[in-house]
Amino acid sequence: MRDTSAAGRASSLEHDPADALRKPSRAQSQWLKRLAGSARPPLLLAGAAPLAGGVLLVIQAWLLASVLDAAIARQAPRAELLGGILGIAALMLVRACIAWAGERAGAIAAERIKRQVRLALFERLVDKGPHWSRGQASGVLASAVVDQVEALDGFFAKYLPAMAAAAMLPVAFSVLLFPVDVIAGLVLLITAPLIPLFMALVGWGAQGASRRHLRAFARLSGFFADRLRGLSTLKLYGRAEAEAESVAAASDALRQRTMSVLRIAFLSSAVLEFFAALGVAGVAVYIGLTYLGFLDLRWSVLTLQAGMFCLLMAPEVYAPLRQFAAHYHDRAAALAAVTQIDAVFDGLPDVAPAGAAPVAPAAAPAACGPVAMTARGLRLMAPGRPAPVLDGAALSLAPGAHVALMGPSGIGKSSLIEAIARLRPCEGEILIDGRPLADWDEAALRGRIALIGQKPQLMAGTIAQNIRLGCPQASDEALREAARRARVLEFTERQPLGLDTVLGGRGQGLSGGQAQRVALARLFLRDPGLILLDEPTAHLDENTQARVLDEILAFAAGRTLLIATHSPQVAARFGRTLRLAGGKLEQA
Repeated sequence: MRDTSAAGRASSLEHDPADALRKPSRAQSQWLKRLAGSARPPLLLAGAAPLAGGVLLVIQAWLLASVLDAAIARQAPRAELLGGILGIAALMLVRACIAWAGERAGAIAAERIKRQVRLALFERLVDKGPHWSRGQASGVLASAVVDQVEALDGFFAKYLPAMAAAAMLPVAFSVLLFPVDVIAGLVLLITAPLIPLFMALVGWGAQGASRRHLRAFARLSGFFADRLRGLSTLKLYGRAEAEAESVAAASDALRQRTMSVLRIAFLSSAVLEFFAALGVAGVAVYIGLTYLGFLDLRWSVLTLQAGMFCLLMAPEVYAPLRQFAAHYHDRAAALAAVTQIDAVFDGLPDVAPAGAAPVAPAAAPAACGPVAMTARGLRLMAPGRPAPVLDGAALSLAPGAHVALMGPSGIGKSSLIEAIARLRPCEGEILIDGRPLADWDEAALRGRIALIGQKPQLMAGTIAQNIRLGCPQASDEALREAARRARVLEFTERQPLGLDTVLGGRGQGLSGGQAQRVALARLFLRDPGLILLDEPTAHLDENTQARVLDEILAFAAGRTLLIATHSPQVAARFGRTLRLAGGKLEQA
């Protein structure tokens, strides 16, 4: 018997019913529609393709009915029918080409829109900074950028073209039957609108189910990623099997939600097929009874060509509605995805139309040389702390100054450095070269400021590739010189592959001190005006620390340098030392 309590615990972890039942707002729906402007030409082509195919379909049906009438009623010779048969074959080939072109245009439009949305989300991640992203579940962010954006594909590639065809073709086909047979046209014109009506009722349930499903999928992604990241800790404390059961129970809950979405989709198809079969059967019964003489509702004799044309067109009236129903769930999935993206990123990003020139923020004037930095009235709160770590702090760095920042662990040294680099929000005023920090363009700011934290970010790849992140255009000679200055060669030369040694994710394969030296090598490839270092020598022995510090000070000559450290020996190498205490900076 299955452990329902475990399933309940897992379900609560990956699903928030109140949030999942929240309907998309009007702004979210309008944002989804505005995305179509990013790929208007291919979307117009995708929407026009089924309409052009519908025009050719009418011609093909009439031509086929005339060929059958000539062959059956008039007993025409085969040579006389050959032209009509070839015409039908040509029309079928042209319609297939038009359908392919429409599908291709829809796919191009969807890919273009998804690419622009992902770029906009990446820009939103950069704008919010690492302080915000560290507070989010990485699995949820990844799911939003990958899975939720991918859910928009069907809306633009399939749903919008199908909606255009479903809105125009059934009515147009029904009206075209009026000159041929008024009764058949009326039967189709009356039954066709009933399908969207009842499908809309079913669609409301499908939309809610899709929102619950996507929300559960995002929660499960974060849940699984967190457990995978902490797998070694779980095994150490004997929780691996219990967490595996929780993941299995959460996966089972997601499977049940997936099945509920499919059940509603099948119900929608059943509604469509019922009314479509009813309409086609009604036309067929009416024409059959007319031919048998049991009905006489016409003013003229119903010819074989007219009857066959009505029978051929009857299922085609419902074909666009069938196509629309097949892709109706794409709309519900897209709206649910937009709701999820809005919740994860605290708002929807602005996506510029295709061809529009990007509006760049006001860039800081190009500058070189050391940076002048002034900070006044800094106030910064840290998560989990009732009192601010900085409260009215002030700091001034003259161009080319070298300053050491000291204080006990947790006092706020790292927070101050991150605030100066605009990586952590804070109250107060920070001026870089006399310009407010908020007014700086991101690229210009990163060119003027270089920061190395206590835990530098290393990527999966070779050591050389990680160093080259500091300057992708750097030559091999410059990269090797930077590695030498940072004392990276001291440990890579003992490796068979040297700088081409492959690291795992997050720099797996290096010690803390080695990772710091790789980050310093990145710094030596750059030309910043302000260098911010947070405990760059904390994991080094005294001998290596002295040599690395020599290289840092030599590189910082003519540049402004602020270094946070616990070591009195390091601070003694600087002409000015500040101490952070009680949220204020004091001269040491």
